[in-house]
Amino acid sequence: MEDRTLPFVEYLEHLRDHPDQSRSRAALAELRRGLGQPPGTAHEMYPYVVPFLPNDAGKLREDAYFLIAALFAYHPEPGGSGNMGSHFAGARDPSGDNSAIERRFAAVLAAHVDDLPIHLRQAVGFLRSRQPEIPVNWHRLFTDLLGWTHPSGYVQKEWARAFWGRTKEEPTTQPATQTANPPATS
Repeated sequence: MEDRTLPFVEYLEHLRDHPDQSRSRAALAELRRGLGQPPGTAHEMYPYVVPFLPNDAGKLREDAYFLIAALFAYHPEPGGSGNMGSHFAGARDPSGDNSAIERRFAAVLAAHVDDLPIHLRQAVGFLRSRQPEIPVNWHRLFTDLLGWTHPSGYVQKEWARAFWGRTKEEPTTQPATQTANPPATS
């Protein structure tokens, strides 16, 4: 999926990068008040989010705006690329046991849309805690949230492919069950 630049996320980035750092910190603090709250219930967020809500926004779209704003304010590190699967792949330790990271990522993939705020808050907190921090592609995450409930599950498949898929450098191998010399037929 092609990454698009979204006006709402650009606005959040502008808040983060505002020259008046006290204003920037205050705005991000008000947006963080939405963490741990059902989307749209932290009234401090309204001046920042409501102007961007489409008039015909359904619950899923409205929730996505509030969720992205709160999560962005929690981890506003610039420079994210790819999707959540690639972010988690970047968190792996090449020489360590990554089973905990894999379980954490699988839990996000399996999350019901109503549980996404909890799972994504934990996922973003995990990426934020890594050294160095792993930035999130907020434009892509916002788009992916809007597609989360699509019947094909394309968002979850793209994330899984980014996390578990082969890299371009990895050679393809034949499955272990295939033999080099097939048995002779009589």
